[in-house]
Amino acid sequence: MPDCKRRYATRLNSFASGAHLHWPGQGGRPSTLQMAARAATVPGLTHLDLNFPDQATPETVREVAAAIGDLGLAVNGLAMRYYGNPAFKLGAFTNPDPAVRREAIDLTRRGIDAARAIGCDLMTVWLGQDGWDYAFQADYGRLWDLELEGIRAVAEHDPACKVSIEYKPNEPRSFSVLPDCATTLLAIREVGAANLGVTLDLAHVLYADEQPAFVAMLAARHARILGVHLNDGYGKRDDGLMVASVHPQQTLELLMRIRRDGYDGVIYFDTFPDFTGMDPVCECAVNIATVDRLLAIADDLDDDSALADALARQDAVAGQGAVSAALYGRR
Repeated sequence: MPDCKRRYATRLNSFASGAHLHWPGQGGRPSTLQMAARAATVPGLTHLDLNFPDQATPETVREVAAAIGDLGLAVNGLAMRYYGNPAFKLGAFTNPDPAVRREAIDLTRRGIDAARAIGCDLMTVWLGQDGWDYAFQADYGRLWDLELEGIRAVAEHDPACKVSIEYKPNEPRSFSVLPDCATTLLAIREVGAANLGVTLDLAHVLYADEQPAFVAMLAARHARILGVHLNDGYGKRDDGLMVASVHPQQTLELLMRIRRDGYDGVIYFDTFPDFTGMDPVCECAVNIATVDRLLAIADDLDDDSALADALARQDAVAGQGAVSAALYGRR
């Protein structure tokens, strides 16, 4: 059975409350490198993911990546967030203004070029602005067509760069065009580009009312899992809590599932310690230790014939007994 390589990345702006990524720092806010220097003190952290700022160039990103490399870390990939232009509030790929749509697509293409310039082959796309807030606000067929046109345009820009769609039920829009795993997989199927895949963010999965391991199976079967964002929450919003702090069994089952399906990419911690003033270095270190423990438990459960038998019989009581013993010890 394939094993997850224990490579961990984190959300860089967690290391400075309220900060966005800037190079160099602006308006008294810390620079990307200053935040990366704090992240580099986390034992076991190997990678960083970076949001691609609107005005960044491949040369700027190369400079940032080189400095991050000097700290002993690597850049796992870049991500698009579409915050720079206020017009994006009405949509990025689905904006009613063709010029704004083109700006969003061109920005994403520049981000892909920047990722490739530093040796990365992953661009994560979160299309949270693409959606609607009211009945009779939009032509849903038109929105769907525009979303797929935008995704196709960025996927075809560089077929050697993986483009991973991070879905989310809502926020900032009341309804997202891509709110869940099944809809995202349908979009990927219609686009038909070989370099497309899915990023599973656990908090997004939970408040889409999905079972994490089940949607991981679907994503691996019908596309590819290109990113895994671990965190936790109460299923009502994107809480960004510490890993396995609310859903330890679901987190364990997800890790077992993605490993079984061959995922060997970086595990990324998309948590929000800055919201309540936690020490992000300590928080990230605990997340890494938690996942290490869960992967060790997964090793034991892989060889647990009682669990395998319980799953084959769909025996919830026996299954819970085996997992509880592995998580909490046998009496």
